[in-house]
Amino acid sequence: MHLVFGVGHIKLNVRDVDAVIHDSTEILGLRVTKQAGGETWLSSNGRKAELVLLHSDENSCHTIGLEALTAEAVAEAASRVDGAGCRILSRDPSLACCDGGVTFATPDGLRFEVHTPARDDMYNPRYPTNGIKPRRLDHINLITPDPVTTRQQLSEICGMRLTERMVNEALSWMHGGNRQHHILGLVKGPVGLHHYSFEFSHFSDYCRLGDILDGFDRQVLWGPGRHRPGDNTYAYYLDASGAMVECSGAMHTVADDAHFVPNVITNLERPGNVRQMNVWGSPAPQEWREHHFPFARID
Repeated sequence: MHLVFGVGHIKLNVRDVDAVIHDSTEILGLRVTKQAGGETWLSSNGRKAELVLLHSDENSCHTIGLEALTAEAVAEAASRVDGAGCRILSRDPSLACCDGGVTFATPDGLRFEVHTPARDDMYNPRYPTNGIKPRRLDHINLITPDPVTTRQQLSEICGMRLTERMVNEALSWMHGGNRQHHILGLVKGPVGLHHYSFEFSHFSDYCRLGDILDGFDRQVLWGPGRHRPGDNTYAYYLDASGAMVECSGAMHTVADDAHFVPNVITNLERPGNVRQMNVWGSPAPQEWREHHFPFARID
């Protein structure tokens, strides 16, 4: 049973908060919903928080928030943490806009919070912005030295399931209750964050993204293209903290979860495998393949 429905939020430690707020509002098109106590909350819709910036002396990923639909689902996830070989850091929600939450750490140093939905003013999702204005935070790709073990932990605690993987485990993707192809991607490597992603509404948004980035003397890192895993369109850029942001189109969904068989990608050699990651053919640049944004140390 899926205890986690989708991605809830992502917390980043950032040194230059004003610069990341500028990028998030003027490029991506989020809005600030709260600034207090060393935190800044931003959202792309009626939710109170999707991107949370923690004012810090380092740039790093602090927590990956996973949304469960009920307090009972959060409690069930909490009851599974020890058995999965992880440890609970807190049994209280980290955000005041959520009624319940449990934060846990994996032995490799990843930190997750399973929490109830953030407050959502669904009838007031629009606001003035110079940026793109995406629909929602839709997925996160983390980096782990042991993807197989991390997947097992997320499956045991959160009820997430494998959707697709490379035969060498360099990349894999997991889905939750919303059945989107993936809400978490797992990249093999030293613990970190590869990228966080917001869903775009229209393909023309990529044209605006490129022009807005150019206006700030910045550029698209990779894209536009269409990933074969998930079938979503995409473009990537780096924010002011050095974190990579994906702008994604809507993904395929797992329609028949009970009978679904995860796909295994066996063609790994270039140039023959280029269209495995981009249907349209442009290969991923080295900067994308080797990107690493550190995860905050867990005491």
